[in-house]
Amino acid sequence: MLWQAIGAARDLARAHEIATVLIRYGFSDLVRRIGLGNALEKTGRALHWHGVDEWLSLSTPERVRRALEDLGPTFIKLGQVLATRVDLFPPEWIAEFGKLQDAAPAAPFEAIRAQLTEDLGQAPETVFAELELAPLAAASLAQVHRARLADGRRVVLKVRRPGIRPLVEADLHLLARLADIVESEAPDLRRYHLREVVREFTLSLRRELDFAAECRNAERIASHFADHPEIVIPAIHWSWSGERLNVQDYVEGIPGRDLAAVDAAGLDRRLLARRGAAAVLKMMLEDGLFHADPHQGNVFYLSENRIAFIDFGMIGRLSETRRHEVAVMLYGLVTGDSESVADVLLEWREGEEAADPDRLRRDIDNFVDQYKGVPLKRLDLAAMLSDLMTLLREHGLSLPPELSLLVKAFITLEGMGRQLDPDFDIAAEAEPLLRQVLVAHRTPAAMARRGWRSLGSAFDLLASLPQDLGSLLRAGRRGKLQIQVDVLSLKHAVDQLDRAISRMTIGIVTAALIIGTAIVMTVVRDPTLGGLRTLGLLGFIGAVGGGLWVLLSIWRSRRR
Repeated sequence: MLWQAIGAARDLARAHEIATVLIRYGFSDLVRRIGLGNALEKTGRALHWHGVDEWLSLSTPERVRRALEDLGPTFIKLGQVLATRVDLFPPEWIAEFGKLQDAAPAAPFEAIRAQLTEDLGQAPETVFAELELAPLAAASLAQVHRARLADGRRVVLKVRRPGIRPLVEADLHLLARLADIVESEAPDLRRYHLREVVREFTLSLRRELDFAAECRNAERIASHFADHPEIVIPAIHWSWSGERLNVQDYVEGIPGRDLAAVDAAGLDRRLLARRGAAAVLKMMLEDGLFHADPHQGNVFYLSENRIAFIDFGMIGRLSETRRHEVAVMLYGLVTGDSESVADVLLEWREGEEAADPDRLRRDIDNFVDQYKGVPLKRLDLAAMLSDLMTLLREHGLSLPPELSLLVKAFITLEGMGRQLDPDFDIAAEAEPLLRQVLVAHRTPAAMARRGWRSLGSAFDLLASLPQDLGSLLRAGRRGKLQIQVDVLSLKHAVDQLDRAISRMTIGIVTAALIIGTAIVMTVVRDPTLGGLRTLGLLGFIGAVGGGLWVLLSIWRSRRR
């Protein structure tokens, strides 16, 4: 009970802090609607409104981004995840979320020494021949130090900030509660699927806090590129790596954003663009495990036009079925096969139904049809995907999280390719691989493998059928067998009928009161109150109340 009370007090203080930041950037109406009115009142008295003119000049996406920055590391990470949801947010929102930089002041080395010693099993100076106390980089969850092993190899130590996990868990708990409140109190915000976004974000951030998982991701991707010397993934040193510490080879190369250094080193920009695109497309379409954030900060260019990828904290996974669907959709965009694109997108609807499925299919057909006959080199595949996500948003639909990650990574990849080579054509790079994936899906071996899998599932179903039927019959004999049929349109009609009957009943009672009161008023012996007969007065008051209730109910129904 004590820890629950402490947690509740901490959540209340954090809720007040969130309300303060939201009000500062002009979201006081949202604070009221999600039930933080008390925090609003206290903040309104304490807050000095010196920044009002500044935020009034900002757009709503800019204000949201600034609010996330002020709320700290967990919310900055949330904004970075929202930047991947191109299916939920329009381009101006995605652009603002993309500006969120996960930077934080570095902690002094003495603040992390005790944890580092515990993770290494001995003092850092004993393990490493050299260790730079000043961090190479610092973010909200970790900071990076360079070191040298006894054998001379240069490595980097990615050290998780001490005490960060309980702070993040507290924020995640509060975010889940806020998402529940917002979806119940602000119906117009439900189209953003906040509960699902927070659930996805929680899983993503917990994985990112586990550096051992990041190390495993790096090794799996490295194994997929064992026969591709042009792609470099830093080796992991498992002797010292774990949940809170990642020790890997140091990459000595040119950062992805330093194009001037690329030219000075004599590297081939066009070849780098093609190799980078081929690597990411291979991760997506062949391996099913891809780097979900291939931006310039996570890419280095090495001698002999090699490319190194780092930071595998955020990755995407695609099953074999999903990879085939992605290939069908992208190949349909490239070749102008609108029917295939429409079929895949309609299959991807995340358990949702469009208001008008026929109209959605027509819109998809018209969208793809406008690109038919366009030469491949003039086809902007990333722009097509962005427009396609806009079309889905207009119909109130969203993609499964792994697919929204893929679309965002694809768009980022295309942007990096064009920065390296203005004539970069990702559609031309993707077409051969897409064709290869589609052909591989139809090979006899692949079809036999899927057939055996389906046959195994069928046999499992048949084997469990007697037991399932027995359970069903036993439930029927005990009278516990229930059949529930939920017809949404019928439920809506029943609700309307129930409201209409309620209004009619109150109307009849009101009319009866009026008639009864008129009769009572004629009774001479009835005592009076202020010159009016008491029973008659009470009857008229009841009639007026009933009439007002009926009028209010009708007005609310029309508003809904």
